[in-house]
Amino acid sequence: MAVRQTDAPHKLPDKETSVEVLERMLLIRRFEERAGEMYAKAKIGGFLHLCIGEEATIVGAVNAMRTTDYLMSTYREHGQALARGTPPEAVMAELFGRVDGVSKGHGGSMHLFDWERRFLGGYGIVGGNLPLATGVALACDYKGTDDAIVCMFGDGASNQGTFGESMNMAALWKLPVVFMVINNQFGMGTSLERHSAVTDLSKKAEGFGVPGSRCDGMDVLDVHDAVGEALRKAREERQPQLVEAVTYRFRGHSMADPEEYRTKDEVAEWRKRDPINVFKQRLIDEGVISDDDFEKLDERATGRIDEATEFADNSPFPDLDSLYDDIYVYGDQVKGWYAVDERAPEPHRGEDEREAGDLAHELAEAGAAYTHEEYEEDRWRHSGDDNAGGGEGEPAGGARDTTGGGD
Repeated sequence: MAVRQTDAPHKLPDKETSVEVLERMLLIRRFEERAGEMYAKAKIGGFLHLCIGEEATIVGAVNAMRTTDYLMSTYREHGQALARGTPPEAVMAELFGRVDGVSKGHGGSMHLFDWERRFLGGYGIVGGNLPLATGVALACDYKGTDDAIVCMFGDGASNQGTFGESMNMAALWKLPVVFMVINNQFGMGTSLERHSAVTDLSKKAEGFGVPGSRCDGMDVLDVHDAVGEALRKAREERQPQLVEAVTYRFRGHSMADPEEYRTKDEVAEWRKRDPINVFKQRLIDEGVISDDDFEKLDERATGRIDEATEFADNSPFPDLDSLYDDIYVYGDQVKGWYAVDERAPEPHRGEDEREAGDLAHELAEAGAAYTHEEYEEDRWRHSGDDNAGGGEGEPAGGARDTTGGGD
């Protein structure tokens, strides 16, 4: 797939910035590798979508943003949280479902959220973040701030109805938003040319009034320049932008993906363009760092992930009484129960869980312990075999990944 080619490589930033960029990509890579290991050991439940191979796309885009800008992503968002500055301890604890996680253990892998750093979450519904990002951009405009939002989504999401609706509204209202499609060339397991009539996704919003550009998602500097210019136009000219970053994920759609839709040779060919190795080699060739310097950076990143994993493992699970905390309800103007706990002899509103009494809590604890034992037994029974594509078995009960084709 062709991407924008420049006559000469982008000029390196200063040494401090260059090293920081490399270190951040390394941190994401080592985090994702460890997360995969922890999933295989049943420390992480549910589904796990890794961004290994996409580090340049993530870091290049985030580094082009201001600290006051907002960021939204998809369910493949561990790297985005780390790039935005969320501590790896808080991210790993969330993957473990622990109380010290960035979403208090209630969100898991697909629903990280860090308001302090204006990271407004990962979203499991394909294309579901597009209208929400448009609303955030409207809020920025309405409040008269100079803030903007970057909304990342996969190639499959460009086929959703929310895509056209969001582009139209953003262009109509001249909102400060950069829509960034991370084109890793597969919507779940369907190649781009089989699910999109238009394969140059940067052109897909032109009919709605949103101009687009394309960058090399394996080149952190190219991504930085493309997103930086798009943010400038969105912010200063009030012209929403679409940026397509052509990249590749080296692992499956999720840890439950057998990867039967692509060959090992194809993955190996793309691995030759590993964004970390390519950027590292350039820094070495231009005398910015040495091989020893890189080894130290890598050791430091691995050490941080070691600490994050230990922190997550030592963090307690959320108290069962917190199951219904922070649930959005409409209030008394809309009658009905939006969360009902039926574990007690007498069902009660979820928001009344903390006042449910000792008997309800004892039954809930017993039920949770029983379910956990069944889950562990079933999980190991289904996750023991590797397959041709290198993916792991399906999660407990043979559950299917329902995130859809947004990748």
